[in-house]
Amino acid sequence: MNDGIDAGSLARRPLFFCGIGGSGMLPLAQIAKGRGHPVAGSDRSRDQGRTPEKFAWLAGHGFDLFPQDGSGIASSEQVLIASAAIEDTVPEVARARELGCERMSRAELLSELFNAAEYSIAVAGTSGKSTVTGMIAWILHEGRHDPTVMNGAVMKNFAQDENPFASARVGAAGLFVSEVDESDGSIALYRPTIGVLLNVSLDHKSIEELRVLFGNFLTTSARGVVNTDDEETRFLAEKVPDRVTFGLRDAEADITVEPDSIDQSAFGIRAAVIDNRSREVFPLILPMPGLHNLSNALAAIAAASAAGIDVRRSVYALRSFEGLARRFDVVGTSESGITVIDDFGHNPEKCAATLRTLKATPGRVIAFFQPHGFGPLKQMGAELAQTFARELDEEDVTIMCDPVYFGGTVDRSVGTERIVALIEEAGGTAEHIAQREDCGRRIADLARPGDRIVIMGARDDTLSTFARDVLGRLS
Repeated sequence: MNDGIDAGSLARRPLFFCGIGGSGMLPLAQIAKGRGHPVAGSDRSRDQGRTPEKFAWLAGHGFDLFPQDGSGIASSEQVLIASAAIEDTVPEVARARELGCERMSRAELLSELFNAAEYSIAVAGTSGKSTVTGMIAWILHEGRHDPTVMNGAVMKNFAQDENPFASARVGAAGLFVSEVDESDGSIALYRPTIGVLLNVSLDHKSIEELRVLFGNFLTTSARGVVNTDDEETRFLAEKVPDRVTFGLRDAEADITVEPDSIDQSAFGIRAAVIDNRSREVFPLILPMPGLHNLSNALAAIAAASAAGIDVRRSVYALRSFEGLARRFDVVGTSESGITVIDDFGHNPEKCAATLRTLKATPGRVIAFFQPHGFGPLKQMGAELAQTFARELDEEDVTIMCDPVYFGGTVDRSVGTERIVALIEEAGGTAEHIAQREDCGRRIADLARPGDRIVIMGARDDTLSTFARDVLGRLS
């Protein structure tokens, strides 16, 4: 197999996505197909019968699907799109090597399409990337631009019956908006017109590694948009002479808010947005709760401003922003007044933001958390435990099942029991129940009127189904 491919030889080549149903692969496959590539793929989840509606939609919209047995790789002209972590023993990889097919990672393909655009906006940071990417996309769309968008979550504004899996939007090739990932170092592949940096905190890599990656990202960007509330990003901003800054707490940032104007409710937030460059003030009504989402809105407004869009237009556009699936996504409220929320929180910062949003309004919280792998659990387990213990009160309860595991070689020596023990040592209330189905029954037994139940975790589409099942149990 030939690893690596030059831009000229990729045009309209047939692409085969290994793991086509994944949150990073599916939107990229949609964009590649929209750019004229024949697209096929396989997925272990499809073979295991999980999320059948997703794969039925793909099959019905011109994506050729195969079992993950190598049968979909039939020509040396195909380019295999596969994660660098995919083992050589996976049938598609072995078959592609036999035929001499070229191979690209997801990030390599995305960066090539992204870098080919005349104008590009990349959104980076440990937390908030998907939401800010969706906000920028909506501002551009409302401004009658036609962005191509690559996101890691379904953007509700663009979702419709024809395409319920709108984590991508296929628009003009010359305008590209995408979140970019630092976890595998692939952020270094992008050459954005505007680089947005939201925050820097512990996730997949050490802080020292993140400083290098994000610092290089900013210096590579033609123009930077940086959060000056965050100590790490504020330091890195000094590397970028051409920049727009934003911050909730930094009164000197280019885009900020009047602190006394912030008005939070369970389902939204209002604030007076200040453009310090012109000394103008604009009323923002954001139909999603949480101070972290107010910060996300400022990031999107600053990015749009860096692209030449008036702050007034951006603020107005965000009034109709519907949010993203699995980002504080209210599933429903039972007849007894118990609300179930589906959320992507999986690292310390994301979980803290969600829990703080819940605790900003009255009511007990039952927080269910499914770790998104044994590796991340080992990397950030202690910080996660501190987050749940710190953000929740004595009356609140944390319930955790075993980490999601779909097979493969991974060190499984550190399990959920460790986090639960650390939460309890820090004064929190937590339970470890190995099987998720048993967790659902326990949550239903514990719940009482006025509670908010939040279902948290990543890398598992069936968590949304689980959240709906929990709501069903309450009825």
